[in-house]
Amino acid sequence: MIEDFNNNEKKDINFKSLGLKIFFSLGLVVICYNLFFSSTNTSIKLIDIEKKEKIIKEFGYILNDYEVKRDTIQNGDSFGEILENNNLFYPKIYNIVQATNKVFNIRKINVGRPYTILYSKDSLKTPKVFIYQPNPVDYVIVSLSDSIWAEKKQKKVEFKEFEASGTIYSSLSETMESLKLSPLLTNELSEIYAWNIDFFRLEKGDNFKIMYTSRYVNDSVYIGLNRIHNAFFEHRGKPFYAVEFKTDSLRNIYEYFDENGKNLRRAFLLSPVQFSRISSRFNLRRKIAYYGKIKPHYGTDFAAPVGTEIRATAAGRVVKSGYTRGNGYYVTIKHNATYSTQYLHMRERGLKVGTYVNQGDRIGRVGMTGYTSGPHVCYRFWKNGKQVDPLKQKLPEAKPISNKLKEEYLAYMKPIKIKLDKMKSTNFGPNQKSIIP
Repeated sequence: MIEDFNNNEKKDINFKSLGLKIFFSLGLVVICYNLFFSSTNTSIKLIDIEKKEKIIKEFGYILNDYEVKRDTIQNGDSFGEILENNNLFYPKIYNIVQATNKVFNIRKINVGRPYTILYSKDSLKTPKVFIYQPNPVDYVIVSLSDSIWAEKKQKKVEFKEFEASGTIYSSLSETMESLKLSPLLTNELSEIYAWNIDFFRLEKGDNFKIMYTSRYVNDSVYIGLNRIHNAFFEHRGKPFYAVEFKTDSLRNIYEYFDENGKNLRRAFLLSPVQFSRISSRFNLRRKIAYYGKIKPHYGTDFAAPVGTEIRATAAGRVVKSGYTRGNGYYVTIKHNATYSTQYLHMRERGLKVGTYVNQGDRIGRVGMTGYTSGPHVCYRFWKNGKQVDPLKQKLPEAKPISNKLKEEYLAYMKPIKIKLDKMKSTNFGPNQKSIIP
């Protein structure tokens, strides 16, 4: 019996030993399995990461395929020296210049402008491509390989829409500046309302709302204002709407109209000089300091710095261009059988007699020639052969659009006007700041 017990005990020990072996064997299998698949998963993840490497495209090239060097033109740099400093030498440089000079003038590389060189990724790091950017939009590609060529290209320009509004406390330009808006918007807005609002006689509390687009490259790099598309300006309590509308599809001409379909443009501009102040008005009993006595002043003086452009206030033909002791250099333009204008005290001789000008064309620059105590342009205005005050004339309107176009415009304008009306005017004091895109 004792012998049987001992035998059974041995069997139990053997079974336990066998069980432990099986347990450890299974554990080893599990560990190996986990290690194998963990390693495999890591490999898969590494492969995925390699596959998901961000592809960088610029200038029509995949930059991942090259070693990339970016730099800017320094004072004293030349195209030849740049190539020589990047492992290209004569006569190769000479051949590159000769092959590309019709497209790329190497003498016109400007200090401060960026350039990029693409090299091969091998141990030699051979320069393959030279890219020069004369401005934020244009660029020139010069192939430096065996096949030498040059090509001018442009980056894709995107237009982004913005809205802005403000209240006048001093001047339009100061309001724009306080809102961190481009000064170009000041010019644009004054041009749109050039026939309707004297921007040197704005009043505190006048306000505006604008809808405009700006230009961008590389998605987020701002390169400048595009234009104002729609606007609202309240001046002395009177509303002025300006909605952009295409009037000529063939020539791609846009004009601005009010809420009733009336063209904002008039036959005459209010001023021959942009952003100038009136230093002396039309006055038949004005005492002129230069002469020291009362003498009629038949013109309206617009003060502006020497060199400021003088614009034709309406389309017409130059009938006089010359010099007198009193007038200095001057130009006279006949617009039609009714109206003529004259511009005095120019810096130098203006356009030749017989030249046809359009409204807004430059006809000269502000000077101090003739009898004058300061830089300005004396603007004279004739109606039916008689000199009159241009600021008191009911000036003729521009040619109206056709009835068909007017119907199209009114339907187009309606939702835009609603949007302008819903925009809130930013009512900031003269020392307050607001940032609008």
